Amino acid sequence: MSTKTQVFFTGATGYVGGSVMDRLLRHPTFATSEITALVRKADKAAVLESLGIKTVLGSYDDHAVLEKQASLSDIIFSIADSDNADANNAILRGLKKRYEETGKAPILIHTTGSAIVMDDPKGAYGTEEVWDDTDLAKLDTIADTQIHRNVDAPILAADKEGYLKAYLVCPSTIFGLPSGKLLDLGVQNTRSIQIPMAIACSIGRKRAGFVGKGLNVWPAVHVEDTTDVYTILYDAILAGKAGHGREGLYFVENGHYVFKDVSAKIGEALLELGVSETAEPNAFVEEDFKKFPWLGLLGTNCRCRATRIRALGWEPKYPIEGLLKSVRRDVEAELKATPSA
Repeated sequence: MSTKTQVFFTGATGYVGGSVMDRLLRHPTFATSEITALVRKADKAAVLESLGIKTVLGSYDDHAVLEKQASLSDIIFSIADSDNADANNAILRGLKKRYEETGKAPILIHTTGSAIVMDDPKGAYGTEEVWDDTDLAKLDTIADTQIHRNVDAPILAADKEGYLKAYLVCPSTIFGLPSGKLLDLGVQNTRSIQIPMAIACSIGRKRAGFVGKGLNVWPAVHVEDTTDVYTILYDAILAGKAGHGREGLYFVENGHYVFKDVSAKIGEALLELGVSETAEPNAFVEEDFKKFPWLGLLGTNCRCRATRIRALGWEPKYPIEGLLKSVRRDVEAELKATPSA
């Protein structure tokens, strides 16, 4: 049996996960750790193995694989599907077995999202309500019906039961280009979620759009600053300085934006690139919502404050203004992925 710290990693080739994995490859603990990544495709597995990472082929649908690997792990970085309850439960079962075997609570660094505190004004207005991750009494009021809570709640319950230590990372809108070896080797996803979703719909309708009046507000953070959160948190965990469970929710934000401002930048890019006849965005209509069922999420509000991770030394380097500057690149990337546009 290996004496190295066993680390299991999901989402290793993802937009955020690929950059976090790159940091782990350069982390002081790499020499004393054995990292195993869950990978869907054999060609990507070969690339990771060339970097000294063990791999297991599978996906979040392979619950037996997840449970077994978790049962062998001291630390898990979960940076994949944040809403897959069955996959999460398989990981929890495995971690419970690990605890029962070793008597030591394994570490689960799980990626959820700031959407756990969003409301839904359908773009009609913004909000002044701010959720601070040190306000435990307020965080305790988060309803289990909120997005991601089908996964987060069982994790927090497991931490309270004592068979693992849970750290929940809650990124907001992530923007910018990632970096690192996995990107250089061509196996890392380079696209985020929220803004590309808005762009995809806007390209389809040949005009930028927003939900309702587009006045809703969201936090944002650059992908490299997000990656820093994981490394700073990891160091704090290993040093015994990071709160876990109820005190282990870490928002990730570097300011807030109004969605209509993003729509305006999408409109400018679509006009300049010959996709739209106008730069002015307008409200999405019923037909848009039918084509893109998730579109309503772009009309939600979310305001949060990343106090906990800042207290551990996180200092974001990329100002939120970069979000608007990144829209043109995202539009170009979406057009390349949509040849018929």
